[in-house]
Amino acid sequence: MALLSISDITLRIAGRDLLRGASLSIEAGRKIGIVGRNGTGKTTLFRAIEGAIQVDQGEIRLAERARLGVVAQHAPDGPDSVLATVLAADTERAALLACLDTAPPERQAEIFDRLAAIGAGAAEARAATILAGLGFTEAEIQGPVAKLSGGWRMRVALAAALSLAPDLLLLDEPTNHLDLEAALWLEGWLRKFPGAMLLISHDRALLDRVPDAIAHLDNARLTLWQGGYSAFARQRAERASHAAAAMVRYQRERAHLQAFVDRFRSKASKARQAQSKLKAIARMTPPETWSGEDAAQSIDLPPPAELAPPLLTAERAAVGYGARRVLDGMDYRIDPEDRIALLGRNGNGKSTLAKLLAGKLDVMAGELRRAPKIAVGYFAQHQEEELLAESTPLEHMRAALPLAMPEKCRAQLAR
Repeated sequence: MALLSISDITLRIAGRDLLRGASLSIEAGRKIGIVGRNGTGKTTLFRAIEGAIQVDQGEIRLAERARLGVVAQHAPDGPDSVLATVLAADTERAALLACLDTAPPERQAEIFDRLAAIGAGAAEARAATILAGLGFTEAEIQGPVAKLSGGWRMRVALAAALSLAPDLLLLDEPTNHLDLEAALWLEGWLRKFPGAMLLISHDRALLDRVPDAIAHLDNARLTLWQGGYSAFARQRAERASHAAAAMVRYQRERAHLQAFVDRFRSKASKARQAQSKLKAIARMTPPETWSGEDAAQSIDLPPPAELAPPLLTAERAAVGYGARRVLDGMDYRIDPEDRIALLGRNGNGKSTLAKLLAGKLDVMAGELRRAPKIAVGYFAQHQEEELLAESTPLEHMRAALPLAMPEKCRAQLAR
């Protein structure tokens, strides 16, 4: 019996079919990557599997007593320690332990059996190991969640899902809030994970090394391909090539039949043959069309104004929040041709430095000099902080481009 059965489901959002007649069977231990362009319904499918939304047709069935691991959509908060927060996410374990003392003896035996089945005895050690792998220090593991940044709180949510020891793990872009070391650790953990997994990611390397199959969501269809992402891309391109050749043959044959009809329809001696050809044309079914790859969106970066170097210069600069200095004694220079990547453990100040460069923070000490007329484009780690949440997308774009005509704002959003 399959761990998860998705049977002929249809999912609609605002009258639009995201999935139509989709089916997928996931056995224990199977790892499947979910790919498709943004907006095709990958996250919506996850929400349907969780039971957060109902399908319009068909059925999604999870095996009885199967444990589902899902990363919470909202970052956890509160005074509890990181470890306690992760352990509390296992609501089944907490409920079993809560009723253990008051349960009758026969019920206690069932509870102990279930606690053993879900690995409850090793839950604390398992959670601590996962938290350490995701980059938490011992002090942070024992410290309150409320003191963590948004990115680190999302790591707590990820750790909570991993530490459940679930039968089926749903991961939607799990590396989004991870630095390089933590992302590499997670990849190794996922490769060794014995349970089943559905993984949404835009990281092709991760999709090559972790899943054993790829489910592609496109045009409301869900198609399963064996192998990792590279194998999927190769098979899809081959399928598209064969489909294109079949379409050429179909069009050539149809044109040949139509030419005979057009030439001999009015001739009495050929009328019967022409009629036969017409019937043959009516019976012809065009082959299924396949696209070799998703159409790429064009991104054009307008050339900046030519400014004399340096663009930015820092001398013994310090920056932080309140009285706390996150970065201190900085000396650097940025010139127009520079391309700089920032590496470092989460919490070491990469986003703080970006905010300083973008003018979101002022220096606390030292000096930061900017070239006259410099324009800084800034895309935040938590981009919702930069959005006008109550505005429409068009209103937000008009505020971002105050000198642009409405048509340009609409065109920018359409891209």
